[in-house]
Amino acid sequence: MPELQRLRRDHAAALLAFERENRAYFAQTIPDRGDDYFTGFDARHAELLAAQEAGLDHFHLIVDSDGEVLGRVNLVAVTGGTAELGYRIAERATRQGLATSAVRQICVLAATAYGLTALRAETTLDNAGSRAVLTRAGFVPTGEEVVLSGRPGLAYVRDLSDVREAAARETAAP
Repeated sequence: MPELQRLRRDHAAALLAFERENRAYFAQTIPDRGDDYFTGFDARHAELLAAQEAGLDHFHLIVDSDGEVLGRVNLVAVTGGTAELGYRIAERATRQGLATSAVRQICVLAATAYGLTALRAETTLDNAGSRAVLTRAGFVPTGEEVVLSGRPGLAYVRDLSDVREAAARETAAP
């Protein structure tokens, strides 16, 4: 069963393999990271860990029982009790409910472990899968139209008060 894990230093090799294996697939719907991302991966990984340690961002991997990375779920630009959600799932792991499950889990972590009150997300109008994941995880369109890589999109928000309340009820239950 895949597990959501907070990004660690020892994830570097598996994460790099995930990004390389899925580069062309991801580029179909989101901007390509560029060659510099891959050649400077070790330095970038260290920067992510430093930002995470400082509480500026929270990075997570979806890892299978063999240690292979199946996806990423990140909370970036943490400020004022909110953060921007981003995620990507390996091509071979799509259409299995993995993204929805991971986004729901990150909502719980955001509200309980990180003390956030809301999450923001954006996706293009032509990315029906991502729009469905956000909706199933409780995100609602803000009505704000955005442009992502030259393509029209929508902004979403997820109020986390219901998540905090559910966690408080679970903690208080006998």
